[in-house]
Amino acid sequence: MNKGRIFSGMQPSGKFHLGNYLGALENWVKLQNEYECFFSIVDLHALTSAYEDTSKIPENIHNMAIDWLSAGLDPEKNVIFVQSKVKEHAELHLLLSMMTPLSWLERVPTYKDKIQQLGGQGKDINTYGFLGYPELMTADIVLYKAEYVPVGEDQIPHLELSREIVRRFNNLYKPVFPEPQAQLSKASLLPGIDGRKMSKSYGNDIPFAASPDELRARIRLMITDPNRIKKTDCGNPDVCVVYKFHKMFNVDSLAEINTSCRQASIGCVECKKRLAEKMVDVMADMHTRRVEYEGKPARVKEILKYGAERARKVAAATMEEVREAMHL
Repeated sequence: MNKGRIFSGMQPSGKFHLGNYLGALENWVKLQNEYECFFSIVDLHALTSAYEDTSKIPENIHNMAIDWLSAGLDPEKNVIFVQSKVKEHAELHLLLSMMTPLSWLERVPTYKDKIQQLGGQGKDINTYGFLGYPELMTADIVLYKAEYVPVGEDQIPHLELSREIVRRFNNLYKPVFPEPQAQLSKASLLPGIDGRKMSKSYGNDIPFAASPDELRARIRLMITDPNRIKKTDCGNPDVCVVYKFHKMFNVDSLAEINTSCRQASIGCVECKKRLAEKMVDVMADMHTRRVEYEGKPARVKEILKYGAERARKVAAATMEEVREAMHL
């Protein structure tokens, strides 16, 4: 027996890195055994801030699907699909936008912040699509009558707006949608190899698709304790990027590595080698699945098509209720 239904999605905005995996996807893999899950590659959302050039979206969708499948998402246990292949998302977004006060969208905490941030990068995002992002997110969730949405704490205001929109719809017309609740997930904060936040734009990321050799090469570049000049110097693991990765991937050896570093009985090169081999081992199954799916692009398309067919059945039934409630 599952505990209820979950919806979550990700924008196909480029190649995944290891921080993205630990921040969300790792949790999804765990949730699939406990909930009925709908996981969507939300390509319509990608248009809200990157509408000028859409040429890379198909490739990004394909790569994201491989990321999800290689991570361990089971296409039989979950409904895995591309948002734009289920037209009901757009229809419900339109209908909900008719009864949502403009002020509700304008007060979303991240709205003005992102306007300034992306505007400073030369992007014109003064569009309805960007303003209506939470509206589309609400449509995504309630179209499947999802009871839970796995989110980090920073996304709670968006979900609270979704609940307000649901309450307004249910009160104006008739109760159709459940109010989605947050399924809080504690994001695993993984730094980049230089100690800053992991980001492709910084060039400090470790690609989720990295081969074992590429993984080893990236780990060799990690910043260690800057005050440890020689191997005989005692180190401080608390300021070492390598040690932060050991915390995520090598918990069983953590205490021993901590002591060895502080006593200078292990050098940074050896410490990096141990981390690399542990990470290669931990990610071995994911790498095997990736190689398999990369060699079968038609299979990936079949999985997304199958997921869209399953999603459309649920979405169509919901929209019948919505149209009846709204006398359409």
